[in-house]
Amino acid sequence: MSEAVSRIDRRFAALKAEGRAGLVTFITAGDPDHETCARLLAGLPAAGADLIELGVPFTDPMADGPSIQAANLRALANGATLRRTLDLVRGFRRTDDATPVVLMGYFNPISAYGVDAFLADAKQAGVDGLIVVDLPPEEDDELCIPAMQAGIHFVRLATPTTDDARLPAVLQNTSGFLYYV
Repeated sequence: MSEAVSRIDRRFAALKAEGRAGLVTFITAGDPDHETCARLLAGLPAAGADLIELGVPFTDPMADGPSIQAANLRALANGATLRRTLDLVRGFRRTDDATPVVLMGYFNPISAYGVDAFLADAKQAGVDGLIVVDLPPEEDDELCIPAMQAGIHFVRLATPTTDDARLPAVLQNTSGFLYYV
């Protein structure tokens, strides 16, 4: 990470100092529509969100359940794109520079956008981290390493079936936090 102390680092340090767990919320960008989503996003910190995961709509969200799949389809039907997702973050940052925002989704939209262009735009918009569910540690050169070099955390997933042999690979370039599924 090129940024010395990130919003994610500051938030987890504050939570530790307060002796409490944090509330991580999730909404899908553009669901049910762009304007409503922007209002929901802006209201999450006042409702208690310590960190916001903002889902990036994708046409084939195979790692998600029916509720998030439906949210993706509604968002896409209403014009959601990765560029508009970054616009949501940019708008959120106009009034909130403290709450960490982590984009959660799939590699395909980022690849189609162009990794370098996406990372530059995401950083400029105020994105703090990425959770990319279909990009394993063996592919760290694709996005994980460039994201961390750009000052954006790369959050990795671990599951109950992640065994002792696999865990070191999962943890190797994880930053920000580890997402336990």
